[in-house]
Amino acid sequence: MSAPIVLPRLMHIGRNACGKIPETLAALGCSKPLIVTDKMMVQLGYTARITDILTASGITADIYSDTVPEPTDTSIAGGVEMVGRGDYDSVIALGGGSPIDSAKAIAVMGKHGGSIRDYRFPRQVNEAGLPLIAVPTTAGTGSECTRFTIITDEAANEKLLCVGLGFMPAAAIVDYTLTVSVPPRTTADTGIDALTHAIEAYVSRKANPFSDMQALAAMRLIGPNLRTVYHDGGNEAAREAMMLGSMLAGMAFSNASVALVHGMSRPVGAFFHVPHGLSNAMLLPAVTAYSIPAAESRYADCARAIGVALPDDGNDTANRKLLSELEALNRELNVPTLAQFGVRREDFDAVTDTMAQQALASGSPANNPRIPEHEEIAALYRQLW
Repeated sequence: MSAPIVLPRLMHIGRNACGKIPETLAALGCSKPLIVTDKMMVQLGYTARITDILTASGITADIYSDTVPEPTDTSIAGGVEMVGRGDYDSVIALGGGSPIDSAKAIAVMGKHGGSIRDYRFPRQVNEAGLPLIAVPTTAGTGSECTRFTIITDEAANEKLLCVGLGFMPAAAIVDYTLTVSVPPRTTADTGIDALTHAIEAYVSRKANPFSDMQALAAMRLIGPNLRTVYHDGGNEAAREAMMLGSMLAGMAFSNASVALVHGMSRPVGAFFHVPHGLSNAMLLPAVTAYSIPAAESRYADCARAIGVALPDDGNDTANRKLLSELEALNRELNVPTLAQFGVRREDFDAVTDTMAQQALASGSPANNPRIPEHEEIAALYRQLW
């Protein structure tokens, strides 16, 4: 059976790749971009770095910087309005996964209108928005090369998964130097997010030979380097490896889909404002233990690719080592429990069933090697405490 593969039309990868943005705009036939970013990128000078590069090539860009972590329909509304009433021919997304996800929605909704609920899965959004150039500044989401965006409907308190060709960036600028100043907490959360993408793509029921190659390559890059960049953010070789690993993991899950960890992660983020990568980290050990019986050889391959199991280890041994590694990684990277994060037990218990319903409705659990029922998801949530 064939597998549909979707990637950005153009990619520039490596040190100082952001200098290629004017060239990329020209290749796409564009000359009037809107930069979508966040306040932190402005404060740190990253936005000025991009506008300086554009100005040197005679390109003027407006800026929308009101995106927020874990984007919502409200936070993107101003950007959608700017696109709707402006004459922009492209969007440049600058930042981590949240600004890039925001920019994807802004590029599509600014052109086609409607509310974010109109675009939610299972609808396949194949209508093209404005051409999007994604410039990631974290090594985690891989959003620069995925056909997904996640936006929270604030009124319903629900993270909406939106899928389709319309959300795939036209171009990606993957410049690891933009990640060197990322603080340890964000480095850890985004790094585990990328690792989760690679693992889930590899064990997904929609995995295919192309996604398998990307996922395994991503794990080989992320496994030996995640601890290094957490403890030594200035290590450029490790930063570059993580950036490439994140990109490859994004390619993998965009073409194979994520699974149960992500399905369960989104409601935790929506209800308790836990950053996406962090909620993935909280869930990954328990969900992996639950899922291994349905895909023992696949998870064992992950353990070998990450580097915690030997090539000649049997599947049982490799999987024990994988679970030990995921737990050890969370300890070393100081991943908190929900209680340590500040969530009250009574508040969590009150919405556990709703979160399980939302997780199932997202469609991601159906890609898991072991497909859970509602009560099994609720039980996995209760293990988080």
